[in-house]
Amino acid sequence: MKHTVLLLFLLVICCNNSNKVNKNYSDYHLNAKKYCQVNGFNERYYFLLDLSIHSGKNRFFIYDFKKGAIVDQNLVTHGSCNVFETNPTNYATAKFDVKTNSHCSMKGKYRVGKRDYSSWGINVKYWLEGLEETNKSAVDRVVVLHSWEEVADKEIFPDYSPLSWGCPAVSDAFMRKLDVKLKASDKPVLLWIIE
Repeated sequence: MKHTVLLLFLLVICCNNSNKVNKNYSDYHLNAKKYCQVNGFNERYYFLLDLSIHSGKNRFFIYDFKKGAIVDQNLVTHGSCNVFETNPTNYATAKFDVKTNSHCSMKGKYRVGKRDYSSWGINVKYWLEGLEETNKSAVDRVVVLHSWEEVADKEIFPDYSPLSWGCPAVSDAFMRKLDVKLKASDKPVLLWIIE
């Protein structure tokens, strides 16, 4: 009986805490809004990518400033970060490095730049211009926003999304949505990667 109760207790804890993230991003949203106002960025929405969340869960968020809410979300990859060191937890944990050829993700604010051809996914990519020391090599590293048919369009937890070489890659369907928004924007859009 004791073992049954203990097993049920553990199942409830595991199921209720299965890497569910209930974060308060309000400070990020306020900071992003001010940044967009001061720097001439799109003031309708921005993209927030929280790479501390399991890659099999939604962690690419579109935040609408006027509605004060996340209006869409989906999966996004992180970098393998295994070129200069072994990284046995690369699927589970995003690591960050600005070094060229590191294949790591890079934290910080980016300007979503020019639309261009991609050999991946729906053949569309957007250049990401790093705006901070933590991501200043984005253009040189060709860390871009693109789609990849290997990325699912819905949560796959406890499975992981595939690894990238540092690019935030999304599903083809989600990229089509992003592409429509980005093509319609008359100002640069802010993309912010956090952990």
